[in-house]
Amino acid sequence: MKNKVDKSKKDPKDKTQRMPALFIGHGSPMNAVEDNEFSRHWQKLVKSLPKPKAILCISAHWQTWGTLVTAMEQPRTIHDFGGFPPELYRVQYPAVGSTWLAGEIRKSITASEISFDLDWGLDHGCWSVLRRMFPAADLPVVQISLDYTRAAKEHFAIGRDLAHLRDKDILILGSGNMVHNIGLVEVQGNGFRDYNQPFGFPWAIEASNLFKKLIDAEQHEKLVDYHSLGDAVRLAIPSAEHFLPLLYVLAVREKGEKVTYFNNKFLAGAMTMTSLRVG
Repeated sequence: MKNKVDKSKKDPKDKTQRMPALFIGHGSPMNAVEDNEFSRHWQKLVKSLPKPKAILCISAHWQTWGTLVTAMEQPRTIHDFGGFPPELYRVQYPAVGSTWLAGEIRKSITASEISFDLDWGLDHGCWSVLRRMFPAADLPVVQISLDYTRAAKEHFAIGRDLAHLRDKDILILGSGNMVHNIGLVEVQGNGFRDYNQPFGFPWAIEASNLFKKLIDAEQHEKLVDYHSLGDAVRLAIPSAEHFLPLLYVLAVREKGEKVTYFNNKFLAGAMTMTSLRVG
């Protein structure tokens, strides 16, 4: 006689798993086309993730008056940079959008009024990373903007409102750089800025170590109040846009939830590629 299957018991594979959240140090848009240690790690990372239903990206490169969320069916690929090889401008990332997710975001956020956007698309902070992680572009992608009129604590509050989306199989991905001071990037003798030089200035190392120490101690409130963290941090964050996506990702972290670092490298003295996974 064949053994009967108890259908009342769930298959462990069916157990709902909270989607991890990611902060990616995206660096140069050339990472979208170059085979290097950073892009290879992005590719490898996907193999350890549950399959998302959709992706919500918070990119350093979409700053607006007010908070916007992309709500078009087919977001365009935005080449928002200059001076790069022609091959980079030919890259397209034809992911669809998600009106469902845009609606969920607008319903979820109480910390800010949200407006739908039908013009923006996917900027390089988003697609240069996703092209390596999900090259088939077979997942819906939505971006939410950074309202430059809001303080860091308000951005963190918006992030908290988004945390529950992780339980709906949404991959929340912040894209920026923890340390990002383009004005102080090392310049070669011929005036060329070599973003691939693997070293950090002392102030950049100090700021990076402090950021990771505070993250590990779950002292997110001190990171939100980054202006009070001293001169090294002021040099690391001359403007907020590349740091704010990190705050969104930390905002969706639950108490005691594990953080794993990767691509923990300095470039050209004044930039880090340091990235992290929550969960």
